[in-house]
Amino acid sequence: MVAGACQSPAQRAPAASTAAVTIMTFNVENLFDNTDDPGKDDATYLPLAAKQNDAHRQGCATIEVDRWREQCLYWDWSDELVERKLAVVAAAILQVNNGRGPDILALQEIENVRILERLRTEYLTDAGYLPAILIEGTDLRGIDVAFLSRLPLNSEPQLHPITFDAEFASRVADTRGILQADFELPDGSVLTGFAVHFPAPFHPTDMRISAYKTLNALRAGLPGSRPAFAAGDFNTTSTEDAREKLLDRYARPYWQVAHDLGCGDDCRGSAYYARDDTWSFLDMLLWSPANRGANATWDIRANSVRLANQTSGQRQNNGTPARFDPAGGPGVSDHWPLQVTIESR
Repeated sequence: MVAGACQSPAQRAPAASTAAVTIMTFNVENLFDNTDDPGKDDATYLPLAAKQNDAHRQGCATIEVDRWREQCLYWDWSDELVERKLAVVAAAILQVNNGRGPDILALQEIENVRILERLRTEYLTDAGYLPAILIEGTDLRGIDVAFLSRLPLNSEPQLHPITFDAEFASRVADTRGILQADFELPDGSVLTGFAVHFPAPFHPTDMRISAYKTLNALRAGLPGSRPAFAAGDFNTTSTEDAREKLLDRYARPYWQVAHDLGCGDDCRGSAYYARDDTWSFLDMLLWSPANRGANATWDIRANSVRLANQTSGQRQNNGTPARFDPAGGPGVSDHWPLQVTIESR
């Protein structure tokens, strides 16, 4: 496993507010560099010049989805394209908190710490983030979950594997672990964050149930005095949730689901499926205060839950999330970021 650059107690970013901390989750939709990483399925994300050989064409030919096969064969993931992707992702992040971005940012679909450090050091300098937190997982696509934060780490981060039933052994390679990071809050207390990217909707519901159960077991193992959050792409569609009641069974009994509190005037969801014209909160922020009831030290600030979707490239003409478009059109990601602010009381 490869971890991001280490943070030491001496490395301090510009402090978060002593009274409030903003948390965001953002699935950035395939933030890849254009260098071949051995062992990763990154053939799509290479310059066109590197694709002009039989081995590459034969590999692409095995892809069953037409759109993905065409991307593998013909996308030119050039230096200029990587720079444009980094720039639009950064703009989406920096639209909050007066141009500084959130205090803690949970990310999904990051290829490696190298591209994340480029984002941090070249495009997010105004945010003042500490070195990236990323532990390489075993996802076949090569995508990882990660954190960027202005709050220093209190201990070494951990990547927890999800426990799946044996019947899903052939599918495990298409999944990500749960990244745990313990952050030092401005008042000196510790906040545990879990960055997640649950199995995709085309996998059986039971795989997402296993992911929820693993997450809840991790939360249950924390000290009772420890506030915690889980942030990421839970891949639970509104259709599946209506049928299976996953949030009622595996989220709401253990966590406060942030968007249940509302998220402004346009709160339909963070992702849109055109094929059945449905919105979903695939992306969620879950909050668990310390076990002090009404006397909890940190809790969600009223009216602070928002979708961060106001940059020029984030919306299609019909008002839905705009995928990144290598052909030069607008677009950032097929997901909108979601943010919440917690405050000390």
